[in-house]
Amino acid sequence: MKHQIIHEEKYQQFTAKIGTEDEEGELAYAKPNQGVLDLTHTYVPEAYRGTGLAQELIETALAYARRHNLKIIATCVAVKKHIAQHPEHQDLLH
Repeated sequence: MKHQIIHEEKYQQFTAKIGTEDEEGELAYAKPNQGVLDLTHTYVPEAYRGTGLAQELIETALAYARRHNLKIIATCVAVKKHIAQHPEHQDLLH
């Protein structure tokens, strides 16, 4: 399942609009230092868990970091797990 994910820089999050209501999944981040994104938490509504939405959000954030030459801190457990399972992203870790 592919979702449209938008980067809402103003809110420091990547957001996926899902369902027919105002439901959304999100991956929030902070900017603790210049050139660093701290991926702090991922949220997916219960009805959409297990659909791959969290992985899509994480991959979008990692691609954004790579495109902008940013390093990441994986505070979010889901992000840590994803990076452990996808070693091609290890170079992004701060």
